[in-house]
Amino acid sequence: MPFKTIGLSDPLVQGILATGYTAPTEIQSKAIPAAIGGSDIIGCAQTGTGKTAAFVLPILDRLSHARAGRKRAVRSLILTPTRELAVQIEKAILGYGRFTNLKALAVYGGVGIGNQIRTLSRGVDIVVATPGRLIDHIDRKTIKLGDIEILVLDEADRMLDMGFVNDVKRIVRALPKKRQTLLFSATISPEIRTLAAGMLKSPKTIQVGRARNPIDTITQHIYSVEKPLKMDLLLHMIGEWRMYSVLVFSRTKHGADKISRRLKRAGIVAVAIHSGRTQGQRQRALEGFRSGKYQVMVATDIAARGIDVEGISHVINYDVPTHAEDYVHRIGRTGRAATTGDAITFVSGEEKKYLQQISKFIEHKLTAQKCKTFSYVKSPPPEPQTPKKSKPKAESSKRKEMPRSKTASGGKKPYRGQKKRTKTGNRSRRQ
Repeated sequence: MPFKTIGLSDPLVQGILATGYTAPTEIQSKAIPAAIGGSDIIGCAQTGTGKTAAFVLPILDRLSHARAGRKRAVRSLILTPTRELAVQIEKAILGYGRFTNLKALAVYGGVGIGNQIRTLSRGVDIVVATPGRLIDHIDRKTIKLGDIEILVLDEADRMLDMGFVNDVKRIVRALPKKRQTLLFSATISPEIRTLAAGMLKSPKTIQVGRARNPIDTITQHIYSVEKPLKMDLLLHMIGEWRMYSVLVFSRTKHGADKISRRLKRAGIVAVAIHSGRTQGQRQRALEGFRSGKYQVMVATDIAARGIDVEGISHVINYDVPTHAEDYVHRIGRTGRAATTGDAITFVSGEEKKYLQQISKFIEHKLTAQKCKTFSYVKSPPPEPQTPKKSKPKAESSKRKEMPRSKTASGGKKPYRGQKKRTKTGNRSRRQ
């Protein structure tokens, strides 16, 4: 089914084709016509199935039909949990809408607010924002939300997990009640439905695939390995299996940095990305990974939702996530857009309880196995080389000249060898 048949305008179809896409995914073919028709929507599909285009395209289609000469105002607001997602969605808008005259701006923290204020003052049509920074603009009165026609809550489950629910409710109260609202999420929990009930009006629920299940293009591998051997196994797999674009997940920022350093010492070009890095560092890491500059990127869960990189061959869970939902989002970074991918999880004895929770959540039994090509005996570290003891130098045949001492008469004469001390000499020395 071509994009033209689902009701999109010609300039928009041209923009889609220019990005390389020729046919909509299942979630797009179901959600876009309903959104163009004006319905509120709850969209649920696995990570990597094209949810971003499912709400970006209807927004661009609706706003591009506005009357010419209308004063430019923010008419669509997209709320998203992370900076990386905000940047990713802004790029999608600019790409698909390249043949329209619509302007978009990503608004997020971690960078100076001045440039955002200046761009907003010149006028934009679409704002993609993280809740915290948007509230900063609301408090400063540097953004006006009275003309919003379409609201999107992207990755709604993640926003709840990250504690943004009160911020989201405050933002929604500042919007016009007469609007279209689209909510998209990889999982639909009871909490999400409660949130949607207060914000959406008679929504259409569109679900693609089984809820909570990773997409079929991902092959899942579970390997049993104790914590001290995890790095050895990681290095073995990257080298033995010739992995070329690897995303490694760590549970902590400290762990991500440590893994990255160990990989670099082994000669692997790697970079770490987490909330402890500045926005510029995170963006450069993503761009470097996307361009192939880095073979491995090590990330924490805070960055999982914002990593949209084509061609990731392997996702490796160095640490098993403590929340089952995070497992689905982590491995969904590979196998995107109908391509295939491998997801590998290292499980130590103390992490088996988390694996059981994941199996229950995705309704699929995950069994740990041994890696047949890996030796589970940790190689001992190289013994430190002890410095060789230097042999004592042979006593010189010529005795060194000893310091001169004063005689009783005040004259000086050199010692010509050791002399036995006399009691008188000792007494005079003590005096």
